[in-house]
Amino acid sequence: MHMVDLRAEAAAVTERYRNQVISQVNTSCLRLAVFEETYAWHHHPMADELFLVVEGLLAIDLADGTTFELGPWQSVTIPAGTVHRTRAIGRTVNLCFETLGAETIVVSAPA
Repeated sequence: MHMVDLRAEAAAVTERYRNQVISQVNTSCLRLAVFEETYAWHHHPMADELFLVVEGLLAIDLADGTTFELGPWQSVTIPAGTVHRTRAIGRTVNLCFETLGAETIVVSAPA
């Protein structure tokens, strides 16, 4: 058991992209993502993914053309198998809840 200071963890990130597991609860995990760029189109075949933005603005594009723009304390759950990508608009800090070790399949950009 240990306490985690998420604000301090996020503040310590100097890279343009870092996505790390912070803690595990049963078969799920909490990830802290700090980034300033666009992540590749991908999907998780067997796992939903919940995003919760705590700082900045996060765009989540879906293959069907839908885009979610999330600001601080807004969240969305992306269902398993949904092709998506995340785009940081400036420096963005978000928490992600998902199955620990969820498979990520990178795909070509949608037409």
